[in-house]
Amino acid sequence: MISAITRFALLALLAFIAAFVSLNHVGALWAIVIGIAFLSVPLIYSYINLARLGKFVQSDSIELMPLPTGFWEEVFSKLQRLVKSLKQKVRNIEQQHNHFIEAFQASPNGIVMLDENDQIEWCNEIAEHFFGLIFKRDVMQRINFLIRRPEFIQYLIKRNFDEPLLMERMGPDGSMSLMLQAFPFGQNRHLLLVQNVTDLQKADAMRRDFVANVSHEMRTPITVLMGFLETVQSLDLEKDQREQYFDMMMSQAQRMKSLVEDLLTLANLEANALPAASNQVNIETVMAYLRNDAEALSQGKHVFSFDKQANANLLGDEREILSAFSNLVSNAIRYTPDTGSIYVKWHMISPGQGEFSVTDTGPGIAAEHLSRLTERFYRVDRSRSRDTGGTGLGLAIVKHIASRHQAQLIIESTPGRGSTFMLRFPKERLTE
Repeated sequence: MISAITRFALLALLAFIAAFVSLNHVGALWAIVIGIAFLSVPLIYSYINLARLGKFVQSDSIELMPLPTGFWEEVFSKLQRLVKSLKQKVRNIEQQHNHFIEAFQASPNGIVMLDENDQIEWCNEIAEHFFGLIFKRDVMQRINFLIRRPEFIQYLIKRNFDEPLLMERMGPDGSMSLMLQAFPFGQNRHLLLVQNVTDLQKADAMRRDFVANVSHEMRTPITVLMGFLETVQSLDLEKDQREQYFDMMMSQAQRMKSLVEDLLTLANLEANALPAASNQVNIETVMAYLRNDAEALSQGKHVFSFDKQANANLLGDEREILSAFSNLVSNAIRYTPDTGSIYVKWHMISPGQGEFSVTDTGPGIAAEHLSRLTERFYRVDRSRSRDTGGTGLGLAIVKHIASRHQAQLIIESTPGRGSTFMLRFPKERLTE
């Protein structure tokens, strides 16, 4: 294929030959005019093509330009192939960039890119939520001007990023705990990774509280036991007095046994998050057992009413169902004064749900306590619960059993007028 330069050289040669031939016929002036005219044709054609090229360059659509004929076809064709290749590379880079941005946006952690001056180059939406940033507004702003917590500013100044920094009371409502750490990359730039550790902090606090509560609950009966044992060992007591001390020690030992048993039950329930089995649980049998157990615990001090209004039975783990129902009844007995009434009922509610409820005439519970009743060791009246033998774990056990049976624990109470505890089971857990 003849190149564009070769074609232009041939045209110039033809123009020279035409001018030389014309020189002998029309004179030197006309020969020059004929030569220039002969050369002006490709020049005008070239100008037209260059003007068209400039138009498509301005509209950034060279690859759409129709190819001219002649020697410009090869030039424009190569130019189009080059532009198409460059644009494809740019599209590939943009696509990869968008994929990286989408991945960073999908991250559950906050990500902030800082330049060498700690100015924000980019951040994802999670980081905006954590720190109250708006990227379009805050881009290229120094991050220490936007996050003005003293510990964070010191973290940036010291430049010791080997260890993470914990920042508490963060977020829109100040309820989050954030763990952040800066990682160097590129030329003196840093990638700030931020993790929401609120749940971890709460779990750690719950663990510490749990250990402290268990230690406190065990310390009291152990101290009483040791005191009685020292008394029995060191003093010559009368038989009646010695038996009285032994009864007190047995009571404290029984209290520790109940606490350990409840702890083991709660641990087993928490370790098993799977739904409970679907064995048929006969409600009539359960109600009979609850009545016998309640009357033995009350020793004639309360008035009971057990009402089975529905024939439907439950599908679940009989031992767990009995434990949950028994805890609700025993709690009502412990907190209801002597001669008070306790009403236990099993009935159907719309739409096809079964409900077990225990209503007492006790002192009732203030509204601020209701949401915390299922916490381990939480007591409205600590001294009364200990006096009546409660471990503070009963409602926590009930909550976990309800969860394993897809049931809902509902508590209604009015101070001075008593309380009602309800376990509401879905129709999938009912059978005839």
